[in-house]
Order: sequence, then C-alpha cells, then structure tokens
Amino acid sequence: MARPIVPSPIRRGTLKRVVRDKGFGFIADGQGAEYFFHRSAADFDLEAVDEGAAVTFLPSSGPKGPRAEEVRLADEA
Repeated sequence: MARPIVPSPIRRGTLKRVVRDKGFGFIADGQGAEYFFHRSAADFDLEAVDEGAAVTFLPSSGPKGPRAEEVRLADEA
C-alpha cells in the first residue's frame, strides 16, 4: 500500500530585516506572513548575511506571534 504524501513543514522565505546588534530578524514567506527569529534559531552568522537572502525555516508560534525555527540559508542551485 502506498503511503500518503505529507507536505514538508519546512518553508522558504527571504530575510526581510536583520537587527544584528540585538540578535534577531524577520523572514517574509512570500505569502504575506512574517516570522520573527532569534540568532539561536539560525545556523549562520547574522553578521555575514544580507537582507533579501533566501532561507528555509520551520514555522512555529511564539508568545508574540509567528516564529521561525531551524533557519538556514537556502541552496540557490
């Protein structure tokens, strides 16, 4: 029996804003939603990335709204 295809919870987006001195930023998902992320959720150095960079992330909920976890730079290949 074939297993049903379950969509991946991982989403793609772009870095909309990075606040380097405070260690957080925001990701736009291209569908109108914006996700907060903290530097502890990113696998890259905030100092070495520019706004507009493509990322992948796992959406979740935080006390103040949508939050991104497991934020990684997206492969451009």
